[in-house]
Amino acid sequence: MTIRIDEPPDAAADDDVAGRLLACHARIRRFCATACRLAAAEDPPPAEVVEAAAGVRRYFAEALPLHAEDEDESIAPRLRGRDATVDAALAAMTAEHAAHRPLLERLIELTGDLTARPDRLPALRDALAATADALRAALEAHLRAEEATVLPALARLLPPRERRAIVAEMAARRA
Repeated sequence: MTIRIDEPPDAAADDDVAGRLLACHARIRRFCATACRLAAAEDPPPAEVVEAAAGVRRYFAEALPLHAEDEDESIAPRLRGRDATVDAALAAMTAEHAAHRPLLERLIELTGDLTARPDRLPALRDALAATADALRAALEAHLRAEEATVLPALARLLPPRERRAIVAEMAARRA
């Protein structure tokens, strides 16, 4: 079984905030799947373990926090107060970001261990599988809720000028 990190899909609407968020969501799903494949891999080559574990660790330690900042600092303040349903979704989104932290920290710890010691995969397999599965389920529910309510609200409730400002803030976080 190969535990490689899948190639990213073509970037859709790179100048559109919803398109950027959907691309982030696709990456979140891909790295969750990679973590699950890593946990399920039987006797993979050490270099493959290191590559997969390092990629998962880096994504969840570095990139995912930027995505949460995009939502909590750039999107939520602009959408809040415009629609009661959206307000409820924003409150849930922010609360879930905090609730995901323990699973994220555990996944980062486990993949950091595997990056340093790929031979420990058999010993860490059960913990990695449980953590990756729990995180994937939690994040999938979170992403679906955002995609159902928050993302459509961007075009519906924010003028183009505000959406462009969000895109600029997202780019600045990554510069």
